[in-house]
Amino acid sequence: MWLSRFSSMVVTALLLAQSGLLLFLVSRPRPLSPVGGEQRVHVLVLSSWRSGSSFVGQLFSQHPDVFYLMEPGWHVWTALSQGSAPTLHMAVRDLVRSVFLCDMDVFDAYLPWRRNLSDLFQSAVSRALCSPPACSAFPRGAISSEAVCKPLCARRPFSVAQEACRSYSHVVLKEVRFFNLQVLYPLLNDPALNLRIVHLVRDPRAVLRSREQTAKALARDNGIVLGTNGTWVEADPGLRVVSEVCRSHVRIAEAATRKPPPFLRDRYRLVRFEDLARAPLSEIRALYNFAGLSLTPQLEAWIHNITHGSGPGARREAFKTTSRDALNVSQAWRHALSFSKIRRVQELCAGALQLLGYRPVFSEKEQRNLALDLVLPLGRSSFSWASSTAAHPGP
Repeated sequence: MWLSRFSSMVVTALLLAQSGLLLFLVSRPRPLSPVGGEQRVHVLVLSSWRSGSSFVGQLFSQHPDVFYLMEPGWHVWTALSQGSAPTLHMAVRDLVRSVFLCDMDVFDAYLPWRRNLSDLFQSAVSRALCSPPACSAFPRGAISSEAVCKPLCARRPFSVAQEACRSYSHVVLKEVRFFNLQVLYPLLNDPALNLRIVHLVRDPRAVLRSREQTAKALARDNGIVLGTNGTWVEADPGLRVVSEVCRSHVRIAEAATRKPPPFLRDRYRLVRFEDLARAPLSEIRALYNFAGLSLTPQLEAWIHNITHGSGPGARREAFKTTSRDALNVSQAWRHALSFSKIRRVQELCAGALQLLGYRPVFSEKEQRNLALDLVLPLGRSSFSWASSTAAHPGP
């Protein structure tokens, strides 16, 4: 009991210290990008585990104008694993803000004093950290490969991450550790940031199928989501985590679309993984436009290749972005899950299915009938604040 109380005190002290640091930093002047003196663009890909976020992260990472990091909040949850998702919200948010501003000193609280680039979570999936000035594994404008980058760049000094970040016009972070939108309001109101939010969702039934394939890898995160005070949760027969993920997507989407605050105008975009799988190039072109990026011929060819592979991908590739049949991936749950599980997910996630445009199935026959389209048209009028064409207004 004493140890638990001590750990809680440590977590609380760290959160208070970081909150104070945020208030101090908000008054700092707005940073300029190295491109034409314009303000740097910041994009947060806001999603949940097993929702296609690694794929969307790579769509940004491989762009030559983007500095990308995958889930910097992983370091917070790893260091403070006895906390719960709500209590760690501020710590993750403050770390995200610092990284958006290319201030990598924020990792001092979570990484060893002597550290290399490889100490940063999944550093090798970032093209920017595999190319100059961070590393020379690939030319700056080339498509990178994690397998090639990892051995060549792992021992590069950690300081090159900050140098690289400051050389790009766009900073994009992918994060799965926010469960409401309100915690991000200070960032959206921050004059030092030019923030846009991409809210990526996926059919909860597909999420469940993918989670079952990666249960061990998600055990620590499950424990934090469920507030178990540091106990890892691998088995979740009650689908409590999936239920909480569904509720969080509803909270975020409703906050952004039902009487949203004025500062969200043109700064929030809802994206469904299934829409990306069906029409990759048109959806990605719209996504880039929202972020102020252009689709290059090289990226167009790469996107075609990774979305037109054979099959859904091997289990060992669950956390990798490899060439797959994207449409096959999006439909795989209809073959893999039992109808009883599907029915239970539909009960727990009824609100999310309705709001996000996913049709429930009422029999195993409907489940297996791939001619029955379960992805309904998403009324853009309901997401009128998700404009991809209007220019971003100054904060």
